Amino acid sequence: MKVALACGVGVLGFTLLAGIVGVLHSDGASADRARSHVLVRAASAPPFLDDADARSLREAIGQSLLWLERQSGRQRLTFGPRVVTVAEQRQGLRRMQELLEDDPSAGVLAARVNAEFDVLKSVGREDGTMVVTGYHEPVIDASDVPTAEYRAPIQGVPHDFVMGNRSCCGSRTEIEQGSLGSRARPIAWARNPIDVFFMEIEGSGTLRLPGNRELRVGSAAQNGYPYRSIGGLLIREGRIAREAMTMRALRQWLTEHPEEQQRVLRHNESYIFFALRHGTPVGSLGVPLTPGRSIATDPRVFPRSALAFLRTTRPREMSGGQIAWSLVSRFVVNQDSGGAIRGPGRVDVFWGRGRDAELAASDMKEHGELYFVVPKPKGDTNVAREVSSPVSAPLVSAP
Repeated sequence: MKVALACGVGVLGFTLLAGIVGVLHSDGASADRARSHVLVRAASAPPFLDDADARSLREAIGQSLLWLERQSGRQRLTFGPRVVTVAEQRQGLRRMQELLEDDPSAGVLAARVNAEFDVLKSVGREDGTMVVTGYHEPVIDASDVPTAEYRAPIQGVPHDFVMGNRSCCGSRTEIEQGSLGSRARPIAWARNPIDVFFMEIEGSGTLRLPGNRELRVGSAAQNGYPYRSIGGLLIREGRIAREAMTMRALRQWLTEHPEEQQRVLRHNESYIFFALRHGTPVGSLGVPLTPGRSIATDPRVFPRSALAFLRTTRPREMSGGQIAWSLVSRFVVNQDSGGAIRGPGRVDVFWGRGRDAELAASDMKEHGELYFVVPKPKGDTNVAREVSSPVSAPLVSAP
């Protein structure tokens, strides 16, 4: 996801809510890997009751194994006080797949995990919780030719693009004013420039063209300018209160203030170029993301490809149009990263595409807990762990 775009890597893109508001800090929690996790006693571990299907978990673990196979087996992965090699991590994930083969009930799977894996909780923020947001793959209306209705270009990569060289592209304002000339050709044109802007932040999307055709696009390059938060700008200007800032609130404000739209969008000088993509969205590991299972975290803190267990809440739209919040309790896999995802107190969940996914990406800014599941040391059958870390109070929206 994300800042890797400055290096021209075609990954999924960065977290939407954190991206529009700015980095959601971890309340001073250290990003030091050695202090980012604590071992949890078996009696204090969360109930590993998974609310999603076993097939999607097997699929997500399989993608992490593909990435691990490309790494040196001697490479070390640090989970706070526990250090495992890539070879041990491969073995642990393969074992988890074996435990899932008979589609066990949530209770049976929980017992198996507690018997064979250590549990390490992220230290999170000062109160021990995570701030959990969501991201998704947007679907936007577009045309493969410019018209009076479809005027917002979805730019392809300039043919003379030089990675990290600002002078080859210019700022967002300069690009929108025509600095690229004939050096870049739009892939398509969107009806709404707000849709294109948010697709840049998400990093990928599906273009819905006339005749029920679809094109999938993904981030391919970036103009070299740093990302600047437009949500943070509007908070500083007193246009939207910090506690009220969501993607929905930001979109609504931009729609209701067309005279301010260009100024606000151009505050972010960073500009993303797109390329056609095939298949499902890909994260920073270079493997496809699994909706509801893949998460993005800070790679300086949490080992990539790792298996974890997440507890939080998410919004769902009911039949009458009302929004209800429900508990999320499931295994997830660390397969993406993001410039706005920093420290041990942040996690971003990939929800896929569709209305439910859009709603989660729009509204989630929730408290949560993240527990990493690591193979026990060889010969370790002691189920009592060194540090007690009780499950915290009921989860509510993060401030």
